[in-house]
Amino acid sequence: MAQKKFVVGCFDEEKVLFPAVKQVRTAGYKIKDVYTPFAVHGLDHALGMRETSLHTAGFIYGITGTATAVSTISWIFTKDWPLNIGGKPHFALPAWVPIIFELTVLFAAVGMVMTFCWLCQLAPGVKKHHFHKRATDDLFVMVIECTDKTNTDDLLAFLKTNGAIETDVQVAEEEWWFGTYDKEDDLYNTKQVAL
Repeated sequence: MAQKKFVVGCFDEEKVLFPAVKQVRTAGYKIKDVYTPFAVHGLDHALGMRETSLHTAGFIYGITGTATAVSTISWIFTKDWPLNIGGKPHFALPAWVPIIFELTVLFAAVGMVMTFCWLCQLAPGVKKHHFHKRATDDLFVMVIECTDKTNTDDLLAFLKTNGAIETDVQVAEEEWWFGTYDKEDDLYNTKQVAL
């Protein structure tokens, strides 16, 4: 598995994190991710992330559900098993509205959940490196990807001057992997780099 070096900076307040993110991006460093204990409004824009297209996927899934419902019901009631129910026509679209609505919602909901899990790499057995024990508890953890030209000492000092209460250099798996953590009692097992 590919391993990379990361510089980790921990912040204790949201109002300190935002200026630090802007300063780090202005200095030309690549922020891999910021882990927060709660959703922080505007952080995605500060990180330069593009808007999600999950709503477009939800619309496509919903239209697929609508098309599936209309085509299936019309085939059943006009070709496969046409019944005369109270003198109604075989193609009684107003009577099908509840079923069409339910299938539209079902396809959209299930499709969006599956797309979200795929995009965020969430599944049973999928593991990721944890950069700090308190990353989503009460600290804001900024993870900066290092390159061959990155001077880690300067970057650590830069983070400290921008309000980081804790800094660290770690070597970690670049992406996710299937399996278990090395030690069950030490879920946040990190490989420390000697400075």
